[in-house]
Amino acid sequence: MAPSAIEGRARRLRQEIERHNYFYYALDRPEISDAEYDRLFNELKELEEKHPQLRTPDSPTQRVGAKPLKEFIQVRHPLPLFSLANARNEDELRSWHSRVSKILADRGIDFAETALVTEPKIDGLAVSLVYEQGRLSRGATRGNGEVGEDVTMNLRTIRAIPLVVRLRPGERAPAVVEVRGEVYLPLAAFEKLNQERAAAGKPAFANPRNAAAGSVRQLDPRIAAGRPLNIWCYQIGYTEGLELSSHWQALEWMKKHGFRVNPYVERHKSFDEAVAACRAWEQRRPEFDYDIDGAVVKVNDYGMQDVLGVVGRDPRWAVAFKFAPSTAITMLLKIGINVGRTGALNPYAIMEPVEVGGVTVSQATLHNEDDIHRKDIRAGDWVVVERAGDVIPQVVGPVIQKRSGKEKSFRMPEKCPSCRSRTVRPEGEVVVRCPNKSCPSQIVESIKHFVSKGAMDIDGVGEKLVERLFRLGLIENMADLYYLDRDGLVGLELSSSVNSKGKLVPHRLQEKSVSKMMEALEKSKQRPFHRVLFALGIRHVGSINAQLLATHFGSMEALGVAVREDIASVEGIGPVIAEAVRDFFAEPHNQETIRRLRQAGLRLSQKPGERQERPLAGKSFVLTGKLASLTRAEAREKIEALGGKVSGAVGKSTDYVVAGASPGSKAKRAQELEKKIIGEKEFLRLLGE
Repeated sequence: MAPSAIEGRARRLRQEIERHNYFYYALDRPEISDAEYDRLFNELKELEEKHPQLRTPDSPTQRVGAKPLKEFIQVRHPLPLFSLANARNEDELRSWHSRVSKILADRGIDFAETALVTEPKIDGLAVSLVYEQGRLSRGATRGNGEVGEDVTMNLRTIRAIPLVVRLRPGERAPAVVEVRGEVYLPLAAFEKLNQERAAAGKPAFANPRNAAAGSVRQLDPRIAAGRPLNIWCYQIGYTEGLELSSHWQALEWMKKHGFRVNPYVERHKSFDEAVAACRAWEQRRPEFDYDIDGAVVKVNDYGMQDVLGVVGRDPRWAVAFKFAPSTAITMLLKIGINVGRTGALNPYAIMEPVEVGGVTVSQATLHNEDDIHRKDIRAGDWVVVERAGDVIPQVVGPVIQKRSGKEKSFRMPEKCPSCRSRTVRPEGEVVVRCPNKSCPSQIVESIKHFVSKGAMDIDGVGEKLVERLFRLGLIENMADLYYLDRDGLVGLELSSSVNSKGKLVPHRLQEKSVSKMMEALEKSKQRPFHRVLFALGIRHVGSINAQLLATHFGSMEALGVAVREDIASVEGIGPVIAEAVRDFFAEPHNQETIRRLRQAGLRLSQKPGERQERPLAGKSFVLTGKLASLTRAEAREKIEALGGKVSGAVGKSTDYVVAGASPGSKAKRAQELEKKIIGEKEFLRLLGE
């Protein structure tokens, strides 16, 4: 190729690669495969290696490659990056609005009809990106608001940050434009990073913000490049050659010119709309793969912003509506053990009470023994506790630098804490189990599962009542519930408490509650066969597998005598579930339980061709983002098995949008059409899992 042709090809490759970076990182709408992208990138890299004179500072190949720095240089921002005043509840938010209204009213400006803009407050690291003649010339941390650190080489490694302003044909770039954003680490990447640090004996990051800040402030850009940092751009600061009249106009300019702007930013005509948006953000907080610690409310009009000005270091024209923190540090006092209905020994943390996500927690899950050892969690450790929304709290990892040397490593007990049977760990499993099927804890947990909403749904029989009835010897298994004596239940002492006079007051089961319970037990006898099968708690048999088995075999009797090969041949079942079903029916006490359930009048069969209960019949779902517990194909299969249908696009007929990690434009479309968006936990509840 002639030199001019080679130069032209390199230029087109740079433009094409940056275009695909924009579609992938800013719009979440890739147009080509990863393999095709790599082919373009490698072609450009080879051209530049053969012809070094073609290599430009803004080439996509030059995002990483600078030598480690000895220290960061301090730089002064062209305009101060102000902090925001906080409103910690709705009353404080309304007080801010009243103050702003009064200041503007004193100037003869009616604030009632002025637009407000709300946007998520990303819990990351604020940065300033300065573009000169359309090219990134400097990136800096916020610092004290006036002076920050020059971290340009690290910010260049973030592919969502354009190296060149995206321009339309014939359009000229502003002489100078300063774009401000929040660099963050996605939650999935944060968890993986902490796992890697724990395995290497390094202290865990307390939260995603610390992880993002630590990544951006690495002296070696290669370390920053190895972490999947991302950015949301939220404001334009200093400009030369760019005239804007409102914050919304600035957001639109950034979106059109290649910058990643959060798709959930909204403009509101009234303050009440803005308040509702803040509340919605707090409720939807668990749905997203990035941490938000609040919502920001801004006066849209720049002229009004100038009138309102700044007090101290806080602009009057904006406020941060803060949420409760989702992580905290506390002392792990002890590691306890719960025994589940399948015999699994489940470790959990007993901690000094601490407020996380607006709730005081004193216990948190520890998953399993291998996870504890991988994270090197010890009794007596100071630990990072995480709670996102209504998710069960979990221990992220220890704060190693706070260790005193008195901490105790964990060992799974050799005997079951409930029945003292010797525990076993089956080959290939991470869970230690109690093999004793008569273990009291297993029996109690199996009865709790039996009465639960997704199984027999026996209203009025809660977990506490199950535990009390078992302790008193009134029930020994799930079948005993149907043989309880009504008269013997009325007046039964459930618990007791101390009143204001220091006297012990018993709490007894009232006649009304007993009647409700008996009615619920009688009603549960009409549950379809597949619900009874699921309620038995056979290992690996969830609600959908129970439907498949019930449809194929038609009765508990036929399933009970079926051989492994026949069970495994049922589409969707397989050898592992077949083995678990055969083991269940091989136990004499399980056979006795089934006999007594049949005697009590429960439905243990279905007529040929009888329609299964399809709780999602008529419901339309759209899936977006990545689910932690299911693949996209598995989620579709489960929805369709329960009567629902899955669509590829959000429309008027959509009932639910299931949003996993990093949801795409479908979630934005769902919000526009006011469709219900649910997270993974609520989705699993709908599936009965």
